[in-house]
Amino acid sequence: MPSYLVVNDAIFDGDKLAEYYQAAGPTLAGHSVKPLVITDAAETLEGTPAGSRVVILEFPDRAALRAWYDSPAYQAIVGLRHAATKGFAVIVDGM
Repeated sequence: MPSYLVVNDAIFDGDKLAEYYQAAGPTLAGHSVKPLVITDAAETLEGTPAGSRVVILEFPDRAALRAWYDSPAYQAIVGLRHAATKGFAVIVDGM
């Protein structure tokens, strides 16, 4: 069953977020991942989101997602995203 990393946040430092994007790409090498959504212009229909940036990445399963997210390579740069944005990230399993 596929698992998805869903990020919703507001951007506070565009330069730092650009640095994060540059650094994050190489951390995906060797991992089976499919980017489904990367936008800074999500439209809210209900509730109060953290911001207008939404990222959805699809992995074959939760173990594959955690293998990437918990990897030393990604953990070394995730702080760039935290410094550039404010919001949340969740793991959800597909159907």
